[in-house]
Order: sequence, then C-alpha cells, then structure tokens
Amino acid sequence: MLIYCLALLVLQAVVTNGQLATVYTSCTKPNVVALTFDDGPYIYEQGIATLLKNNGIKATFFINGNNWECVYDDAMVTALQTAYADGHEFGSHTWHHYDLTTLPWDGTGGIHDEMWRTELALQRILGVSPALMRPPYGNYNDEVRSAAYLRNQSLILWDFDDGDSTGASVAAQQAAYTNVANAHPNNILALNHETYATTLNNILPFAITTLRNKGYTFVTVSQCLGINPYQWTAAPQTRTSDWNCDI
Repeated sequence: MLIYCLALLVLQAVVTNGQLATVYTSCTKPNVVALTFDDGPYIYEQGIATLLKNNGIKATFFINGNNWECVYDDAMVTALQTAYADGHEFGSHTWHHYDLTTLPWDGTGGIHDEMWRTELALQRILGVSPALMRPPYGNYNDEVRSAAYLRNQSLILWDFDDGDSTGASVAAQQAAYTNVANAHPNNILALNHETYATTLNNILPFAITTLRNKGYTFVTVSQCLGINPYQWTAAPQTRTSDWNCDI
C-alpha cells in the first residue's frame, strides 16, 4: 500500500501535462466484429468463453473486481484463467463499476484506486497488465482520460449495444443483432454483458450465426484496432491471503 500511495503522489505531480488517453468507439479493420462482455467475472463467464471457443471465436472481457462477484473467489479465478488460456482477451472495467466522472482523482474510492485494484487483480490472476480500459456506463471526462493516459491505457467504448443491461427482451436483442447485420456497417464493436443467462443461452448463439451469415470475421478488440491488449505479460502469481475483496 505504501508503494501505491507513493505512486499516486508521482501521478498527482504530473497530471496537469494535458495529455489524454485515446478513446476508441469503433473498430478500424474492415469486415470484422469484436464481441465484448462487461461486468464479470460471473457464473456465466466460463460457459460464454467455451461457447466462443467451440465456434473458433476469441472475444474481449472487461472485468470488474467487486461487482456481481468478487474477482478473487475461487470459481471466478478458475473462470478467468480458463478463458485466458483459451485465448480470450481481458481489460479493466474498474473495481466497483462506479461512474468515474463522479469520483475524486485519488485516495480510497478515487479514480486511480478504482483502476489500480482491478489492474492488480489481473496481474495476480492472469499475469497481465491491461492496456485497455472500459469506463463504467461509458462515462468519461478529461480527468478520467488523464488518469488512463498516466496508466498507459486506452479507453474502449462501443458502437453497438444489444440492450441486455437495460432490460431488453431476448426477442428485442435478437432483433438488434438482425438489424445491425442487415445494415452491414464496415465493422462492429459490440457491447454485451456476461451477467445474464440469456446472453449465454439465447443471444450469443443467435448473434454468431447471424453475423457469420453476413460474412463478418470475429476478432478481439486489440485485433480490430491493431493495438496491444497488454502492457506486459508474465506468469500468474500464487494466491496469497490478500487475494480478497475486503481490501
């Protein structure tokens, strides 16, 4: 914690340099779909990852630390490590899923604290330091972009939302995928949430078939943008007593 506090002092000293993280709202490669899943890890992650693997698809998961489940729970660690071993990509969705634009710059519960805790979890569990961050609710301002820049991260938004998190029915979500497939934009950066059984059982199989029939190729976010997903990778760490969500 002392190292973390010292690091924050350094960040405070240089934040006013005016440099802001890049914000991506769509893919840059033609004829691709990047499927993304927010708000995990949760009980459906392993099933989603396996379904994707069985269809030859790699996707991107933006995870929280302590939202629907604690990222350090044994089942969640297993789900993350299994999905990562299958080639899926992971970015940060911050710790609690708070609106970052409402938080102070630093200190407990601040912007950097929300970012740092999830980064630490990914470093411990997967051995990766994320270069991609999705702000909760898609909300950001220059202060959030400054914090992300200092943490060497890009902000990843989306250009298609199936409406699962706002209560859209299965039929409405499938219609949304049908409509975007028929419109056939040059590429699609799709927002989904891994926290609903219908995503696994109803929406994802439908979306895969519908988009493939329109000739799209499925890729990860880093592939669709031509950027690195991680700042560095290493071996995952061994669990210690501080792997918990009570910190």
